[in-house]
Amino acid sequence: MMKELDLKSTTSILNSIMEFELAGVVRYTHYSLMVTGPNRIPIVNFFKAQANESLLHAQQAGEILTGLEGHPSQRIAPIEESYKHSVRDILEESLNHEKKALDLYKDLLNTVENASVYLEEFARTQIGQEELHNIEIKKMLRDFS
Repeated sequence: MMKELDLKSTTSILNSIMEFELAGVVRYTHYSLMVTGPNRIPIVNFFKAQANESLLHAQQAGEILTGLEGHPSQRIAPIEESYKHSVRDILEESLNHEKKALDLYKDLLNTVENASVYLEEFARTQIGQEELHNIEIKKMLRDFS
């Protein structure tokens, strides 16, 4: 049985997702600039791809937000700077970022479940992508002693 969509909560979460994904663009761009060492090129390419994907996710959330007559924020979520730039440190920070993104999409799913099939499917797709990112980063971290 379908319930009524809680527009206020949904648009609030979508705004949070937008802000967090835009912070991801900055975070991953920063990481791509800070990587050094013999494996720099593939890791830089990985972080650049993450930055591009974060921008796409922010735009997708924003399109849905405005489609629901919400107003997109012009802010980004806070980004902590650890000033630690070893590949391991950067990957661990990335994993923490991805876990927070996963939580935001799960919050969206919990809010829209049984109220909007489209929003449920969007949230589930994003959850799947964020879970995959978590797995990928964990695998990248596995070879560090």
